[in-house]
Amino acid sequence: MTRLIRRFLAAIGAAAIALLVVVTAPAASVPLQIGDAAPRFRTTAALGGKTFDFDLAAALRKGPVVLYFFPKAFTQGCTAEAHAFADATPRFAALGATVIGISHDDIDTLRRFSTEACRDQFAVGSDPKARTIHAYGAASLLPGMASRISYVIDQDDKVVFVHEGSDPLKHADETLKAVQRLAAAGR
Repeated sequence: MTRLIRRFLAAIGAAAIALLVVVTAPAASVPLQIGDAAPRFRTTAALGGKTFDFDLAAALRKGPVVLYFFPKAFTQGCTAEAHAFADATPRFAALGATVIGISHDDIDTLRRFSTEACRDQFAVGSDPKARTIHAYGAASLLPGMASRISYVIDQDDKVVFVHEGSDPLKHADETLKAVQRLAAAGR
């Protein structure tokens, strides 16, 4: 009988712990939608191994911005995604668009990533406190990581395209198509 009571109490304890984990786990945030105002941000970024201050407002004065969030520098999927954006950056630039990737990684890691994975083609920004990640609804359930989500922001500070998905190679293609549509519409 005592063995049965111990098992019952152990099961209750395990259920209580599981419930506590579920209740206190950070929730993934809700991504912005087409038509939403794009939150302004500034962040320390790296391009070609050099750091600089990236300012969304300043970038939007030049043209649309492709903002993509990625989970972690130097992982297989994020490196493949960076290569795809690097290959497409000249086409984005020809359309007047600026590309920036953002992750939770520290700036020293992103300085290396900007050269090795981004091939010196576009900037990557560090968001160690996840302020921009949360503002754009790109928080992951995994601590210290962003969700894989891409936005195209027009010069009126509006989100005009959103792409979510785990396939890292589709983000560059889909955002490029969105920027091409934006250019064709004269925006």
